[in-house]
Amino acid sequence: MTEVEPVADELATGAAAGLTDRGHGAVCGLCTALKEAVRRRLGGSHENGCGVRVLDAYKTDPDVWRTRLVQVLTASGAKVDEEILAAARAVPRAERRSGPVDVVARDAGGALIEVGAQRSGAG
Repeated sequence: MTEVEPVADELATGAAAGLTDRGHGAVCGLCTALKEAVRRRLGGSHENGCGVRVLDAYKTDPDVWRTRLVQVLTASGAKVDEEILAAARAVPRAERRSGPVDVVARDAGGALIEVGAQRSGAG
């Protein structure tokens, strides 16, 4: 598994979350934060937005577009982008947790935002 394959996996989780009950709460918020971080990374690529088009196509059919998305993520340098990697690691942790999760991410303008809710009780 390459460094960016977990990113692609969690982007697929986000696509599936929109179609299932998992589309609510922290997981959905985390997937959205991941997708926006990836979109910012790909939007600055020299390929005239080709990466963003691949990202958009991936959410409609992850099985067909996975290989191309991994190539685009690798070429964009996503494997060393700590914001993207941290967001991708946070999604499976949120899925395993019984309670809400706090995550700080950046919005489309680059400002820090908090996604999720405060932890309650035992964690």
